[in-house]
Amino acid sequence: MSARQFAQSSRLRGGRPFPLGATWDGLGVNFALYSRHATKVELCLFNERGREVERIVLPEYTDEIWHGYLPDARPGQRYGYRVHGPYAPEAGHRFNPNKLLLDPYAKQIVGQLKWAPALFGYTIGHKDKDLSFDKRDSAPYMPRCAVVDPAFTWGRDTAPATPWEDTVIYEAHLRGLSMLHPQVPEQARGSFSALKQDALLDHLRQLGVTALELLPIHAHVDDQHLLERGLRNYWGYNTLAFFAPEPRFMSTSTIAEFKQMVACVHDAGLEVILDVVYNHTAEGNELGPTLSFKGIDNASYYRLADDPRYYINDTGTGNTFDLTNAGALRMVMDSLRYWVQDMHVDGFRFDLATILGRERAGFDPSGSFMDAVRQDPVLSQVKLIAEPWDIGPGGYQLGQFAPGWAEWNDRFRDNVRALWRGDGGQLAEFATRLMGSADLFNHKGRRPAASVNFVTAHDGFTLNDLVSYNDKHNEANGEDGRDGSDNNISFNHGAEGPTDDEGINTIRARQMRNMLASLLLAQGTPMLLAGDEFARSQGGNNNAYCQDNPLTWIDWQQAASPAGRQQSLFVRRLLSLRRRYPQLRRGRFLDARDEQGEGYDVRWLRPDGQPMEDGDWHDGEARSLALHLGAARQEDTPRGPEHAHLLLMFNASHAPQAFVPPLIDDEHWRVLISTIDGAPLQADAEGHWSLPDRAIVVLSSRRNRHSDTEG
Repeated sequence: MSARQFAQSSRLRGGRPFPLGATWDGLGVNFALYSRHATKVELCLFNERGREVERIVLPEYTDEIWHGYLPDARPGQRYGYRVHGPYAPEAGHRFNPNKLLLDPYAKQIVGQLKWAPALFGYTIGHKDKDLSFDKRDSAPYMPRCAVVDPAFTWGRDTAPATPWEDTVIYEAHLRGLSMLHPQVPEQARGSFSALKQDALLDHLRQLGVTALELLPIHAHVDDQHLLERGLRNYWGYNTLAFFAPEPRFMSTSTIAEFKQMVACVHDAGLEVILDVVYNHTAEGNELGPTLSFKGIDNASYYRLADDPRYYINDTGTGNTFDLTNAGALRMVMDSLRYWVQDMHVDGFRFDLATILGRERAGFDPSGSFMDAVRQDPVLSQVKLIAEPWDIGPGGYQLGQFAPGWAEWNDRFRDNVRALWRGDGGQLAEFATRLMGSADLFNHKGRRPAASVNFVTAHDGFTLNDLVSYNDKHNEANGEDGRDGSDNNISFNHGAEGPTDDEGINTIRARQMRNMLASLLLAQGTPMLLAGDEFARSQGGNNNAYCQDNPLTWIDWQQAASPAGRQQSLFVRRLLSLRRRYPQLRRGRFLDARDEQGEGYDVRWLRPDGQPMEDGDWHDGEARSLALHLGAARQEDTPRGPEHAHLLLMFNASHAPQAFVPPLIDDEHWRVLISTIDGAPLQADAEGHWSLPDRAIVVLSSRRNRHSDTEG
């Protein structure tokens, strides 16, 4: 349909440049769009059947914002934009009014993208590639934006505001968590409504986690090459709309579904953390489609190379969002505040967060975005978690983020995996990681909770696969095994994949418990991958980003199996201990001696009970040690002190090891928890404890007659 068929509406008023997006005020809708370089912006209105019925030029341009007010528009109105300006890729501009564009501030997206040549601003196959200009209308293939009514009754909703030192994160995919759950109604599976179900929430609450971290829920795009192979972008790290929930995750027609979900999760005492992707968009590089930002103001939203026809690609996805630009930075900040203030989420995990802090001269923890967040009265009060790396220059920045941030600690992951695989030379680093990684985070007043410890995450092997496969098995991804990391630090214990060998399965189960105990007994903020609590497997696929099927969906029948129940009970016991004993979740870094110089907060011991010395730490063959955590002081335990000493004994060697516990007055050591199968562990006549190969035992020393054994 040509522009000549649309007349300028006399109903449109000048409106306001703020707020950006489509804002319903009870009488009409204000439309505002940022574009520094555009020459004209057309608002396109659609009926519910998807037909474009009106095209209106926004009449005002104020401070680089195009705006207009439509008095008879209502919530539910479908719309998009066509933006005019120079099509000059060699100068960084890619305006093409033939392409319907999504509003970056759209609160709801209706429909799905349908891949077609018309989505591209240039003519595919043309000899000039992206320098050519395509005149086909992309509207028939584009989803629509929808005006929303933000009104919602939150009632008694209160953010749990869990202190960092008490936080335990459960990382999950919304669909993966709910698609196979037998107690979630079929129509709710895979949607936000699934997390309103008591069955799922009860599992998380009883497990003992405090925060649910959801993989990206922003509206995103399935790559064309994946759809052609019958796959899709399951993880969702391909965002197109940073204010809108993914339409496929909605079982209703309004965004109130998301708000209801948050209210239910909060009512269960859990926080909601969103995994967010502000480092790039779904529009790819110069040969990618024109869907939103690229056609609205390419030169403002993206970081361009010295030759502005091309994009800086620090993400590996084709483009990099430019947070040194005021308009782009404002969009990200507005998006984050929207999800906190309007949608009541409790925090964010930032994908490839180094990019967010990269200025023109490199990564700067006091860069534009970092400082904007740190001083923001809303965002500075929620949980902020960085994935502290990307593929750009100086991309690895673990420990270098500003105060107020927590960071994924991959050095914890790699060390714990290597130790329990049996690699030598790991003990010294293991002690550092177990104590909160002070070498990385003990500066500028940061606390141990800044280290988000994990052994597994969505990206990589599950815990079960980590002990069952030496190599990745990604054949289902259709990339001939080229995708996914080859550095998994895994060990199959004698057979590749599932086996009927009872001995192999026994040691695999113990190794899973060893790594779970290392994670959940360590100082810092533990993150548990959904399904690891009952040994979920992905068949050795360590890059299941494109598998939206039972391979990645949690098999709740496995959770109900004897082995699954046993492992879940073990995780519950570990998290119960973590809550009960403040030594395991201290709010400050533990020193060798306490501040008064009386006794020890922490002592590292050899198996013979003697203090670890320099030579012991540097012994590449040593694989066993003990950690003595002194009794908590009154000021450390305002919620009810536990005046008990703890002794954590680690034997990562492939041979049994006897441990001699320290003498604590007239107290006796009792087993709190053990990764060993079979009969309960007992001390011998001399008070020594013999651990089998590859095992952890935690002891408690108490004066009273009542056993505090956890099982």
